[in-house]
Amino acid sequence: MTNHACYSCLLARLVLFLALFQGTSAQTQAQALLRWKQSLPAQSILDSWVINSTATTLTPCSWRGITCDSQGTVTIINLAYTGLAGTLLNLNLSVFPNLLRLDLKENNLTGHIPQNIGVLSKLQFLDLSTNFLNGTLPLSIANLTQVFELDLSRNDITGILDPRLFPDESDRPQSGLIGIRNLLFQDTLLGGRIPNEIGNIRNLTLLALDANNFFGPIPSSLGNCTHLSILRMSQNQLSGPIPPSIGNLTNLTDVRFQINNLNGTVPRELGNLSSLIVLHLAENNLVGELPPQVCKSGRLVNFSAAYNSFTGPIPRSLRNCPALYRVRLEYNRLTGYADQDFGVYPNLTYMDFSYNRVEGDLSANWGACKNLQYLNMAGNGVSGNIPGEIFQLDQLRELDLSSNQISGEIPPQIVNSSNLYELSLSDNKLSGMVPADIGKLSNLRSLDISMNMLLGPIPDQIGDIYNLQNLNMSNNNFNGTIPYQVGNLASLQDFLDLSYNSLSGQIPSDLGKLSNLISLNISHNNLSGSIPDSLSEMVSLSAINLSYNNLEGPVPEGGVFNSSHPLDLSNNKDLCGNIQGLRPCNVSLTKPNGGSSNKKKVLIPIAASLGGALFISMLCVGIVFFCYKRKSRTRRQKSSIKRPNPFSIWYFNGRVVYGDIIEATKNFDNQYCIGEGALGKVYKAEMKGGQIFAVKKLKCDEENLDVESIKTFKNEVEAMSETRHRNIVKLYGFCSEGMHTFLIYEYMDRGNLTDMLRDDKDALELDWPKRVDIVKGVANALSYMHHDCAPPLIHRDISSKNVLLSSNLEAHVSDFGTARFLKPDSPIWTSFAGTYGYAAPELAYTMAVTEKCDVFSYGVFAFEVLTGKHPGELVSYIQTSTEQKINFKEILDPRLPPPVKSPILKELALIANLALSCLQTNPQSRPTMRNIAQLLAMDTADMR
Repeated sequence: MTNHACYSCLLARLVLFLALFQGTSAQTQAQALLRWKQSLPAQSILDSWVINSTATTLTPCSWRGITCDSQGTVTIINLAYTGLAGTLLNLNLSVFPNLLRLDLKENNLTGHIPQNIGVLSKLQFLDLSTNFLNGTLPLSIANLTQVFELDLSRNDITGILDPRLFPDESDRPQSGLIGIRNLLFQDTLLGGRIPNEIGNIRNLTLLALDANNFFGPIPSSLGNCTHLSILRMSQNQLSGPIPPSIGNLTNLTDVRFQINNLNGTVPRELGNLSSLIVLHLAENNLVGELPPQVCKSGRLVNFSAAYNSFTGPIPRSLRNCPALYRVRLEYNRLTGYADQDFGVYPNLTYMDFSYNRVEGDLSANWGACKNLQYLNMAGNGVSGNIPGEIFQLDQLRELDLSSNQISGEIPPQIVNSSNLYELSLSDNKLSGMVPADIGKLSNLRSLDISMNMLLGPIPDQIGDIYNLQNLNMSNNNFNGTIPYQVGNLASLQDFLDLSYNSLSGQIPSDLGKLSNLISLNISHNNLSGSIPDSLSEMVSLSAINLSYNNLEGPVPEGGVFNSSHPLDLSNNKDLCGNIQGLRPCNVSLTKPNGGSSNKKKVLIPIAASLGGALFISMLCVGIVFFCYKRKSRTRRQKSSIKRPNPFSIWYFNGRVVYGDIIEATKNFDNQYCIGEGALGKVYKAEMKGGQIFAVKKLKCDEENLDVESIKTFKNEVEAMSETRHRNIVKLYGFCSEGMHTFLIYEYMDRGNLTDMLRDDKDALELDWPKRVDIVKGVANALSYMHHDCAPPLIHRDISSKNVLLSSNLEAHVSDFGTARFLKPDSPIWTSFAGTYGYAAPELAYTMAVTEKCDVFSYGVFAFEVLTGKHPGELVSYIQTSTEQKINFKEILDPRLPPPVKSPILKELALIANLALSCLQTNPQSRPTMRNIAQLLAMDTADMR
């Protein structure tokens, strides 16, 4: 009995000790949580975290978000979706040895992840996603070997920088043009790599690090995590190739690598993963072919590879992939056939393979994809007719077939697409008439059928599309009158473009009802009569082009006509008004001089025809007037009229302004000189009324009669007479009067881009968003010149010195002295023109001028804007390297703070990638400026 009593006594003491120990553990954890609460802002979600005065021990097990095991120790902290604010800095993780789940997602947490998070050795679930955490990823996270779900996505976390990541001195981050392993020197201040030790967490089924700020390569050690099902690393700054070890992860269903700087080819092993449902590779620098068996199992649902440099065929497995829901392949160089490489997809809602090299006919199979909402195959070589079956898709919202070789007529079934929101059929070979029932597309917001061979009258029913915001029917063969019903399109907002047709009759006054319209272009038609006064009452109208018609009479006063450019009213029958370039309405066209035989005729150039040639003949020294012979479009007749002796091509207030220029510059005194080139000087002329002009005076006077100067002057007048764009400097007039030959331009306050980039102080003013806008502005100007001018206009000297900046730092392309029109009947051979260091390499062995010469120069220019100096070393590297790839962050101007936030990072990466493509040695491999401008203008698409 004694021994039994002693045993009972010992057991009782042991139970008491364990109870005291458990109470102490729970109390320690409670105290740790309370200390953390005290460090956080006051918030109601933690109101239950208080000491209970009636309890014998302090325990947190009844607190909100806290779960304990049967021994009273905390196993779960779950405060997800509660709006929790503060930091994790004062949370003592070391007192939670049995914690299995830490879930703090969708909150407002800031600061760093605790460096000792690895002490939670039993943790199985860690989710800190969708907060505002920053700093580096603690290396101790590799100790969480029991975790099966690790989600740190949608924060601002960077990779770990640890000496163990660089065991070899040569592996350490280097500065310079092309840093070792694509790791920037400045990245050491911003972040680093995902630690290779993350492969130690072999139980992982989900790893989500997307939408952070990780740099460097994807760790090959992830191949050890054979249970991994979901791998999300999108929207970072990851570089290098996709490791082939990813192909070992046979359980992967969801892989997201999009929006990084990954390069190299896609491992074929990735295409052999039979469980793949989601695969995102878009917006990287990947090359080579896509894995042909990417849909090996037929289970692939969401696939994106857009905005890379993929070549080769469209993966053959996509044809038999019935589960497809969303596919994005746009902006690559993929080849294939639209009628052979795609199948029937009953679940497909989104398909985009635009701007590739796909050929073949437009297949009727697309009409069998009954759930299709978005179909875009623009910018390919697709041919054949548009099958009516496509318009039987009752869920179709957006259809873009532009810039292909599609022919035939617009099928009458188009009226069945009642839910169609955007329709673009532009830049094809469509013929015939527009179906009259097109007015039944009541939900249509944007309609573009420009640049085809459509004919006949514009159907009156076009006015029934009352939701239409943009309408472009330009560059066709439409005839008849403009339907007055167009005035019923009250929602028209961005533009109405009916230019380059054969429309006749008067401008309907009903157009004045388009109170929301911003831009109206009905130029290059056969319109007659007067301009309706109602157009001056359009309160939103800021741009109007009525040129190249047969309009006459007074120009209405007020509204858009107060600021309209003279070029936009030029080449009409007889317009008059208080506008530069037009005669005053009370001035006669002919000046009697004793008989018609003694009349002195003066031919005043208004502007050159876009479809013909401009001939300016300069007589010898002391020319007083210009004679201008105009050849209009083939369907128009030559015409000439009498006017008073002009100062310029747009009647720039005659001799009065000439005298004012001479007075304002004190006869071109050097104190007013603001720039000088090989063929002349530029002066700042401030007029008496306060208006300021830039006057470009050429060496083409009595003392310096120079054939090259005359040629330059002629080229510049010819080119500038044809252009009207917000990113092209405006030419107000020109003169060859007596001993002076000069051109008058709008004055740009900030000078040229070269000078701003050279000055360290000014360069800081050109921050990253402003530089992005400058690159976009020049792209828009070149796109306009190459694709919207007829014939196309080639600048031939795109460089930073020829990009002028306004007071708000908006870019304007200038100096058209070497510009040329690509006229079908003119030779393409010419002497070298341009600036060395910007000129395309083919000009070294041929003088054939094409628009791709400008594209190359634009690539050099874009890199110059990014680097802050001429990128000679970079261009040489690209031209000589067998594998053309760069990490764009290595080349950014070090004088500016490195960009750390999206979307500016994404925009800069896109510019670098486009610039790289512009520098291809083969001109045909370079993109067009239209494609570049469209891509730069495109909003960031949702890749999720």
